[in-house]
Amino acid sequence: MRPIRLNLPLSQVPGDLPYTSVESMKSRETLIRLKRFQVDERRRQVVQIEAMIADFERMSAELDREILSEQDRAGINDPGHFAYPTYARAAMTRRDNLRRSADELRGQLDDARAQLAEAFDELKKVEILEERDQERERMVEAAREQSELDRIGAQLRHA
Repeated sequence: MRPIRLNLPLSQVPGDLPYTSVESMKSRETLIRLKRFQVDERRRQVVQIEAMIADFERMSAELDREILSEQDRAGINDPGHFAYPTYARAAMTRRDNLRRSADELRGQLDDARAQLAEAFDELKKVEILEERDQERERMVEAAREQSELDRIGAQLRHA
């Protein structure tokens, strides 16, 4: 059942409409809930990526400290030196991999933020449509009430 669109002047609004837009309102409410869920999901995704980046940066900083400690202990700072500590070399590789992964995640974070903004915009559009429909419903109801009051007033004048 489709909602009825009134193209009548307010003075000609009928007292009882044969159909209501209840079905439309329910589907719009469902759509709003869906859009809110999508916004929440995108927000969780952004937070998760930010947490992963922070973890990678923290782990990278820890590896930097371990590398410096290992270099100080061995007394060799040149990774090309034949006696450079194997652990420091492996830690450098892990640190570099973590930094590369964090950089890749930053790209994903930008995409996730864009998707969040898009989902938020879609939610706002649907909410604005809902507000307009509610305002239209209020106006129709006010016109209906005014029409009824006018009818009663006319009856009292003619009585």
